[in-house]
Parts: sequence; C-alpha cells; structure tokens
Amino acid sequence: LILVLTEGGAPLGVRFLMESNLAKSILPEILDLAGVPQPPQFHPEGDVLTHTLIMLGMMESPNLELAFGVLLHDVGKPSTYEVLDRIRFNNHVKVGTGMTETICRRLRMSNDQTKHIQRLVSDHHRFASVFEMRSSTLKRFLRMPRFEDHLELHRLDCLASHGKLRGYQFCVETIETLAPDEIRPEPLITGDDLIAVGYEPGPAFKIALKEVEDRQLDGFLSDATEALRVAGGILDREGTTVDAGPSG
Repeated sequence: LILVLTEGGAPLGVRFLMESNLAKSILPEILDLAGVPQPPQFHPEGDVLTHTLIMLGMMESPNLELAFGVLLHDVGKPSTYEVLDRIRFNNHVKVGTGMTETICRRLRMSNDQTKHIQRLVSDHHRFASVFEMRSSTLKRFLRMPRFEDHLELHRLDCLASHGKLRGYQFCVETIETLAPDEIRPEPLITGDDLIAVGYEPGPAFKIALKEVEDRQLDGFLSDATEALRVAGGILDREGTTVDAGPSG
C-alpha cells in the first residue's frame, strides 16, 4: 500500500485496490468516497473520490505521511454528507481525524506517523482562515511541525478543485517575509521565572505562558518584567497560590 501511494501511479493503484475488492480488507473507508457529490461551486471536478484521485495523481515523490494525508483528508465526508442550503459536510474534519487514527492503527503506523497524518487531516481546512487569523495564531500555524507537508496538501487540494491558491501563496510569502525569531521568538519568561517569584506550579502556568507568548507574537509585549506582570495577573485571577516561603 505504501509503494502504491508513494512510487507513482497512485490513482491507478487505488482504483485497482477498489475494483479488485482488496480495499474491502485493507482500506474499506475509501470505498465510501465514490459517488459522494460535492458543491459544484467549490468542486467542479466531481465527487469526493474523483477529487482525491486527482490529488493523488499530482503528488511528486511524496513521503509516506503526506501520501496518506492526501488519501484520507476527506475520509470524513461520506458520513457527514447532507443537503441544506447547499451540499455540506459539517464536522467532516473532526470525524475524518478520528477515522484516520483508526486506519493508521490498523495499518500499524508508528505513533509519530499517525500523529502527523492526523494533523494533516485535522488542519487542512485551516488555510481558509489564514487571512483573518490574528498574528499570534498565524505564526503558531506556520511553525507547526513539518508545515511543508501541510502546505503541499493544501496546494494539491486547491489545484484538484477550484484552482485558487491565495491561501497557499499568502502562507509562503509570510514565511519568506518573517525572520525565524519572529515566528518562534525566545520566550520572555518561563515557568521557572514564575516559580522564582513565588507561584506554585499548576495548570494555570500553561494558560499564563500562552497568553504572554500570544502578546509577544502579536507585537504587544517585548519586556520580561511586563511579561511577569501579565502572567502574574492571570495566575492571580486563576487562583494560583503564592508560596510565602518558610514560616517562623
């Protein structure tokens, strides 16, 4: 299956698996992609299977995770298909992410492979929101592990449907424009700094440190002293206790 998906001829290979009935034992989920219609204004190419096969055919020497991400990115659509004001697939990303984990476990993928393929499936629709993302959210998105695979899946997804690459180009240009330390700056403070001023470690540390980094990524915070003040305010509000030190 890995060779079929990664060494060229993936659409023909997948078709053969389906027509020979082998897919029923190996990947029965892909059988359900056939005949599932999509809104023509976004997918003039046809049903979910046609869209997926076109993407598979455009891959160039993909790694294993990208190939499976392409194959499974819309696997949640058949079970979420409904016609309202138009054809919709509400929650298909969430459903597909869960199905992807089941499939990867069945195929004995490693934990790292499974997590990356799941991320490719779960995040492939986020590109539609990149223009509205606040700076911190966008930077966190762009610095995801192996983001180049997310970019490539999105590029193929667009080319196999409406053909518009605005989101893809925006992300590429943003990455080229931002310096590495703008996307992943040195932390202004750490948990050790919070402990040093008397706060006891707890779940609120994560909330406080994320808010500090968000403000740093948004360009509103650049001073460690101010960062401690912001974090302290959050910890106080969350009810985190301050260690008063030894008594007596």
